[in-house]
Formats: sequence, structure tokens, C-alpha cells
Amino acid sequence: MTMWCTIRTFAKHARELGNAPAVEPIIFVKPASCLHHHGPLPVTDHPGEVHHEVECVVRLGDELQPEAIAVGLDLTDRAAQGELRANQLPWAKAKCFRASAVVGDWHSWTEDWDALVDPAQGLHLSLTVNGEVRQSTPLHEMSVTPAQQIAALQSWAPVESGHLLFTGTPEGVGRFLPGDTFVARLTNGKGELLSEIVSRCD
Repeated sequence: MTMWCTIRTFAKHARELGNAPAVEPIIFVKPASCLHHHGPLPVTDHPGEVHHEVECVVRLGDELQPEAIAVGLDLTDRAAQGELRANQLPWAKAKCFRASAVVGDWHSWTEDWDALVDPAQGLHLSLTVNGEVRQSTPLHEMSVTPAQQIAALQSWAPVESGHLLFTGTPEGVGRFLPGDTFVARLTNGKGELLSEIVSRCD
């Protein structure tokens, strides 16, 4: 089960890290062994920093159509990422460490790719840390949509049914510290909770 992850899909997030917003999808891969299945996030055990990036995750079904969606966390060692970028080196150490991906419960999705960013659907991401809202953005603010992302992958990648697509994070990323508690949510325009992660950092 491969996890395909897209960066800079929200223009405001790209700018908060000093990057130009993406025009075409920019994609990297997390191996399945990065997935954290249960229990607190092992922040203390990680030899660097752990920063949160809340995302909508899509599970691919038949003919690479979306079959389910969930809230997810793409965890990033921002300090390592900055050092690697400065030396024009790959980001694996910053993105593919142990427990660097978290996915909430799956919610069946019977609509198409475009519906994920349709304001009428009202899909919304949020992350609170210690009761404070860190990230909160509707999916329709994406500047590089999930439909663009899957089209790009299909042009070159060995993407298959059952793979996961992390569709990118909005502004407000920040560092997790040991002892932090957090709640990540994906809701719809009716205020219904579709997927949730409730946990802490150890």
C-alpha cells in the first residue's frame, strides 16, 4: 500500500514556508511502513523535529476513482527538510521516518474527484493542538486539486487500486511537542464528522 503525497497544493501554505505556489502537482512517496496504526505519536523517540500537516487522504478504488476519504497527518521533520533542501538533496529523512503518516477512519466516497473541492460539498480540514486551532481550511481553497494530482500520477506512476493519496496541507503547520494532545477532523458542509484522529504525542 503506497502513499502518494502532494506538496504545495494550498497557495497560502506554500507561501508560509517561503515557496511559490505549485502550478503542476509535486509528488513524493511514503512507504507503507511509515503508517502509524495506533497509540500516541512517538515524538520523543524521533531524533529531530516533528511538524504536523493535516490533510485529506483519498483511498483509490476501481479505475483509480476515489472510494473513501479520511483525515490524515503527513508528519515532517522540518529542520531536516530545510537542511536537505539547502544541499539540494532528497527529502526522505524529513518525510519518511517511522510513524510519519497517520490516517483516521475511512468514510465512503461515492462522488468523483472534482466533488472533493466543490464548495457545495463543504469538505473542511481542521487540527487543534492542546485545544488551540492550528489549521482550519475548506478543501475548495486548494490551488492544485486532487483531480490534477491523480491525472499527473496516472501519466507516469505505478499507482494502483488500494493506494492512498495525501492531497496536501493548508496553512498553519507547526511543531508537535511531547505531551501535546491533538484532534484532526474532516467534516462536510452539514457539519457532519466524516473522519477523526484523537491522540497525543509521547
